[in-house]
Amino acid sequence: MAGNNSGLEIPACDVCRKPAVVEQAYSGRILCGEHLAKSVRKKVAKELRKQLILKKGQHTTIFVAISGGKDSAALLELLVDIVGIRPDVTIIAGTVDEGIEGYRPPSLQCAIDLCEDLGVEFITVSYKELGFEEMDTVAKLIPGMTETNSSAPSMPCSYCGVFRRQGINHLAKKAKADVMALGHNLDDMAQTVLMNMSNGDLERTLRLAPHTTTPIDGLPPRIVPLRWIPEQEVHLYAVHKNLPIHHEECPHARGALRWRHREMVAAMEADVPGTRHGLVRMADNVKELRNQVLELGGGKSRPEPPKECPVCGSMTSNNRCKACEMRDMLDKELEG
Repeated sequence: MAGNNSGLEIPACDVCRKPAVVEQAYSGRILCGEHLAKSVRKKVAKELRKQLILKKGQHTTIFVAISGGKDSAALLELLVDIVGIRPDVTIIAGTVDEGIEGYRPPSLQCAIDLCEDLGVEFITVSYKELGFEEMDTVAKLIPGMTETNSSAPSMPCSYCGVFRRQGINHLAKKAKADVMALGHNLDDMAQTVLMNMSNGDLERTLRLAPHTTTPIDGLPPRIVPLRWIPEQEVHLYAVHKNLPIHHEECPHARGALRWRHREMVAAMEADVPGTRHGLVRMADNVKELRNQVLELGGGKSRPEPPKECPVCGSMTSNNRCKACEMRDMLDKELEG
């Protein structure tokens, strides 16, 4: 144990005996800020070797979706550090402005500051520019929509997730990206797997990033280099590296289904350390099993390839994309 001036005993790093910042119940490791940062970098570098295919003699542009928060800030800094020095790699970062007063402006500034510090080109697009209503407006329209339309989603996150995905795809296209990098951490991935399991949604599980070996037609493959790094450790990494990050949660997020699954995953992890890793490994095993079935000739197990939305041209697995359906709902409510 390492002591401090207050008399409290702080666990010592199991590498250098300096005061620790994290105790990893899932691994038994106890690490200081410096050795946690080295551990995170090593894990991310290993994951990049699996997910990011850099072909010899071919230039690769990576678009990194950043929000001003800890996850995407850590992701961008790590990508710049690990592959940014390569002459055959260009990194461009971008933010989607959802139109959330008091939340997006300061986080957007953090994203801008981060890119300036790292020397990375920054691009942005707003919901208005994409033809969507701003999220503050959407949140006000939801009560009226749900009264007249029982199929209308009742939470702002349902709309925002769909619109933001369109925005990220738009920015990736603008950057002429070969690859899209997203800042999903281990907790995010485990929550998504649990949500899909709860809904019996095998299709969504099969479509989970990374898409290195299963690219979606019409879209650059998505990679998730932080997928094995717990949220707490990503936060500690960002603080240790003194990255400009916005700490506030989105004011529209409380009460969303993901929040409830977030609490469930945290509770399960506290009871049984390693649960998050197990959930993500299970999803990987399901995807691998599907691939084996396909190799054996089970073509019917292959998900339907996406097609262009007849309205906006975005890729969708339905007759019309979800963004256009939601935009129509909002337009009807505004007209009414």
